[in-house]
Amino acid sequence: MGYMDKPSAGTTKYAGAHGGGVRGDQAGGVKPAALPKKAVFEGRFGRMFPTVAGSSYDTTALTFLGLKMTSDPERLSRIPTDYEYHLPAAAAESTSDGEENSGIAAGYTYFGQFIDHDITFDPVSSLQGKNDPDALVDYRSPALDLDCLYGRGPADQPYMYEKDGRTFRLGRILTQGFDPHAPKTARDLPRFKGNAPDDDRPARALIGDKRNDENVIVSQLQGVFLRFHNRLAMSEVNKDKPFEEIQKLVRWHYQWAVLNDYLPTIVGPETMKKVWPDWTPTGSGGALPQLQFYDAVRKDAYIPIEFSSAAYRFGHSMVRPIYRLNTRLSGGKDPQAATMREINDQHIDGRFFVFAGVQERGLNGFDEFPSQWAIDWSLFFAINGSGSRTGKDRVQPAYKIDTSIVNPLGFLPEFSVDPFGQGGDLPIEALQSKEKDSANPSNLAVRNLWRGNSMRLPSGQALAEALNEQKIPTEELVVGKAQMNDDGTIDDKLLSSFDELAALINDSPLWYYVLAEANAQWRRDSKGMSPEKANSVPITLGPVGGRIVAETLVGLVMADKGNSYLTVDPNWKPTLLNSTTGTFGVADLVKYAMEL
Repeated sequence: MGYMDKPSAGTTKYAGAHGGGVRGDQAGGVKPAALPKKAVFEGRFGRMFPTVAGSSYDTTALTFLGLKMTSDPERLSRIPTDYEYHLPAAAAESTSDGEENSGIAAGYTYFGQFIDHDITFDPVSSLQGKNDPDALVDYRSPALDLDCLYGRGPADQPYMYEKDGRTFRLGRILTQGFDPHAPKTARDLPRFKGNAPDDDRPARALIGDKRNDENVIVSQLQGVFLRFHNRLAMSEVNKDKPFEEIQKLVRWHYQWAVLNDYLPTIVGPETMKKVWPDWTPTGSGGALPQLQFYDAVRKDAYIPIEFSSAAYRFGHSMVRPIYRLNTRLSGGKDPQAATMREINDQHIDGRFFVFAGVQERGLNGFDEFPSQWAIDWSLFFAINGSGSRTGKDRVQPAYKIDTSIVNPLGFLPEFSVDPFGQGGDLPIEALQSKEKDSANPSNLAVRNLWRGNSMRLPSGQALAEALNEQKIPTEELVVGKAQMNDDGTIDDKLLSSFDELAALINDSPLWYYVLAEANAQWRRDSKGMSPEKANSVPITLGPVGGRIVAETLVGLVMADKGNSYLTVDPNWKPTLLNSTTGTFGVADLVKYAMEL
C-alpha cells in the first residue's frame, strides 16, 4: 500500500532502458507498448475508473491538510498503577487507548504492508510532476505470488537459498529480551556485512525485496514467511516434493489468508458480499467472485492507481506510534531499564517508536537490530489466547482507520536528519527528525496527498458517484481522530472550519476521503454511546475505499490465470486449516511457521 512509501522525486526516466527514456509524459514520452516487459517482475499501473475525471489541487492546501492530519506526540503524565495494567481498556498501554481499533490487531497493519510490497514497486515516478499511469512500470508482478519472498528463485539468486535449492537461508538467532529462558526459535533475515574492522556499512538483508527490511516488524514478518516455506518443505508429507510444488503450496495458503482473513477484516462482510456473494470465512463452495470494476477476465492484471496511490494507503492511519515487541524488554535506550523520563514522557517502558530520529529508540530498518528484539507474535495476532488478555501480554490493536496519522510518521527516516545527536535521557521532541528537503517532504500524510495529486486521481466524491454510493455530507468531513474523550467531545475538526481547505470540501483528495469515510462511519455507529462504548466500536473501510481495495485484491488473484488457487482449483482449501474454526488466517500462518 505504499505503507512506508519512499518514491524518488525528480527524474522520471525509465530505469531499465539504456540512456533513459522519459516515462509519465503523455505529451511526448515513450509509449507504454515500447517499454520492455519481463515475464516475472514487471506489470502495469492503470485506472480502475478511466472515464471519471481526475482532480488537481494546490500543493499548499495539500501540505496544510497533511500537517493537520498528523497528531502531536503522545505523552504519559504519570506511571500506570499495577491495577491499570489489568483494565479491559488496557490503560497501561496507551494514554489514548480510544484510538485503538478493537476490530483489527496490530499485525494486520504490517501484513498489509507485506502485501503491498508483493504487488507494487514504482521507484521512479515523481511526487510533484504529472504522471501518466499507463506509462508507469510496476517492478513487482501484479499478482499475489510472493515474488517479494522468492525473488527470481534459487537458480538465479542462490545466495537467498540453502544448498538443497528447496529451502531459504535464515539469519542469526533472535531472543525475547535478555532472559536466558526466553524462546530461541526466532531468526533474523540473512544479511551481508563487510568483514573489515572499519566497515560501518549497514548489514543489508539478502531478500527478494529490500523494502521488507524497512522496519523491524515487517522485517521479522518476512522472516516468518521464510520459516513458513521451510517448515512446509521439510514436513513429512512434502519432504520429497520439488521446490516448485512447495512454492505453489505456500502461495495458495497466502492467497487464502489474504482473501478470507485479511480482506474481510479490513473491508467488512458487507463489502465482501458485494464482490463475492457466496463468500464465507470457510470458503465459497467453488463459487467465484463477481467483480464490477476490476476487469480480471478481458484484461491483463494491472494495479489501479486509485488503489496504489490512495485507497490502499489507509494502513498508514492504522500505524501505532509505539509497539511492544515482547514482554521481556523493560527499558528504553537501556533495554533493561527505562528512565523515569522514558516512562513518563516518552511512554516507552519496554516498547519502541515505529520511527525515531535516534536510531536505537525506533524500529527503523535496513540494518541489523539488537538480537534481543525478537517479536512475540501473540502481541500482534490472536495466538494461543492472547486475544482475550488485557495486560502487557495482550494483543496490541491497530489504531483506528481515521483522518489522522501518528506523530512518528511526520518524519520518515529516509527524508529526515537527526538534529539532536544521540544523548541519554532525551525529551520526546529530541526523538523527532527535521526535514531534509521541502521538495521531498518527510511527512507521510503530505507525501500521500502529493502522490495522489501527481497521478491526477479522481476526488472521493467523484468515485462515490461512480460507485453509486452516498457522498459524505459536509458536516461529516473531518480531520482528526475517531476518539471520544471522557467529556463526550471528539478529537477532530470539520474540514470546513479551515479557510485554507475550502477548495477541498466538495472535491476531496481520494486518500483523505477514504479515511474520512471510515471516520464518518464510526461517528454514526457510535452516536449516543458513552465514551467507553464509543471508543470500542470497530472501524473498517467504508463503501468507496473498501470496494476499491476488495476489487483490486480479489481481481489480482482472478487475473493470475493458471496460477492462483481461484483459477486452478476454486474448491481448494488449505491443508493447514484450523481444526477448531475450519478457517485459515494470518494468525494460523504465523503460528505454524513459528511452531507456536
